[in-house]
Amino acid sequence: MNLEKLFSRAKEKGITDIEIFSSDRTSLNIDIFNGTVDKYEIAATEALTIKGIYNNKMGRFSTEVLSDDVIEEILDTIIASAKEIDSLDDAIIYEGDESYKDLSDIYNDELYNLDVQKKIDYLLKLDDYLHKYDNRVKVVETMYSEDTAAVLLKNSKGINLTNKANAAFIGGSVIVKDEVDQRVGFDVVISNDFNDFNIETLAKDIVEDALASLGAKPVPSDSYEIVYSNGAIATLLSAFQGIFSADSVQKGLSLLKGKLEEKIGSDLVTITDDPFMKKSAASRSFDDEGVATSYKELVSKDVLKTFLHNLVTAKKDGVKSTGNGFGGGVDSVNLKLEAGSSNLEEMIKSCKKGIFITNVQGAHSGVNAVSGDFSLQASGYYIENGEKIRPVALITVAGNFLEMLKDITMVGNDLKMSYYGVTSPSIKVKSMQVSGS
Repeated sequence: MNLEKLFSRAKEKGITDIEIFSSDRTSLNIDIFNGTVDKYEIAATEALTIKGIYNNKMGRFSTEVLSDDVIEEILDTIIASAKEIDSLDDAIIYEGDESYKDLSDIYNDELYNLDVQKKIDYLLKLDDYLHKYDNRVKVVETMYSEDTAAVLLKNSKGINLTNKANAAFIGGSVIVKDEVDQRVGFDVVISNDFNDFNIETLAKDIVEDALASLGAKPVPSDSYEIVYSNGAIATLLSAFQGIFSADSVQKGLSLLKGKLEEKIGSDLVTITDDPFMKKSAASRSFDDEGVATSYKELVSKDVLKTFLHNLVTAKKDGVKSTGNGFGGGVDSVNLKLEAGSSNLEEMIKSCKKGIFITNVQGAHSGVNAVSGDFSLQASGYYIENGEKIRPVALITVAGNFLEMLKDITMVGNDLKMSYYGVTSPSIKVKSMQVSGS
C-alpha cells in the first residue's frame, strides 16, 4: 500500500493523525509422545490495525490486506467508528521519542533457520534419554515451541519503527511409577540459542524431581519456614503481575493502589521490568503506541517506585508513559525478581522446620489481586534441621502477597525464566501457613 497516499487521503477526509501497527508472528510447535511425533505445526499470523483521530476521537480498522484499493474503505471505517466513541481517553497518537534502544541482538537468525528435522531429532533424543534414565519412567512427552515476533509501527507524526525477536523452549514431562505411587515431573528451558539446550541436564532435572516425589504425603497443618523454587515463585509472581498496571490501579483492581514510595517488601526484594532481556521473544525497543521502552525498577529494595503506564494511564496520572502500552492495555514486557547472593542449598540448610515448595497449582484462580490473598495447592519436600526429609504433596500454602514479600529473608542466585515468561530466583520466606493432614 502507498502509505503516503493513505496519510494524504486521511488528512483530506478530516482525520488529523493516522497510525499503522503490524504484528507478524511465526510459530513452530513439535510434540513427541513416547517416541512418536504427536504434533508438528507451523503457523503464521498477521494482525494489522490502522487507527486515526477524527473530531478528537479514535477510530480503528483491522485488516489482513493492505492495498491501495481499500484505502477509502479503511478511512471511512475509521471515521464511522470514531463517531461511535464516547470516551476521549484513547485519542492519542504519539509523536515519538528522541531515541530507541538498538535491539538487533535479540533476534537469532541461526535459530530460525536451523533445519526443522534437527529440532525433531533433538526432541527424539531427549525422549529416548528420558525413557532410558530409569525403569520407573513409564510415560514420556517432550515438546519444542519456537516463536518469532516482528512488529512495525508507522504514523503521520513521523514514527517509523520495527522490532524483531525470537526464542524457543524445549521441555519434557514424565510419569514415574513404583509399586505404590506415581508422580509427574516437568521442566522447560527457554532461549534463542539452540546451544543452550542440554539433553542430559534437562532430563536429570525432570526425572530426578519426579522420582524423589514418589510416596509424597501431606504434612500436619502448621506454620512453616518456606523455600520456593525459582519455578514455583515465578508461577506465583505471574499471577500477581497485573497489580503493577496503572490501569488496574486506577480502576481500584490492584492491592498497590496508594502505595507509591512505600515499603512493600523486604529490602532484599527488587522487581524489574526488563524489555531488553536477551533470549526472550517478548523483548521490545518500543511499545504498541510507539513509546520507547526502558529498564525500570518497579520495586527497588522493598520500595514501590512506579507503576506501568501506557499513554492513557500516564495522562490520567500526569506522568510520562513507561512504554508498557500493549494490546490496547498495560502490561509488563519481561517481569523479573532480581537475583540475590544465596544459593538454594544454603536456604534449605537454614530451615529448622520448613517446606521446600517446588510446584504450585491454581495460581491464576487462587489469588485475589485486590486483597493480595492467595491459597494454592503445592508440593515439594519437608525440611527438618536443614535436611530434606521426605516428599510432600496434597498441601495448601496460604498467605498475602505483600506480607510474603516483607517476610523474604533470603534471595537466591539461580535466576530462571519460567514457562509463564516471568524470571525469578529461589527465595526463602520466614513463615507461612500450610494446610495438610
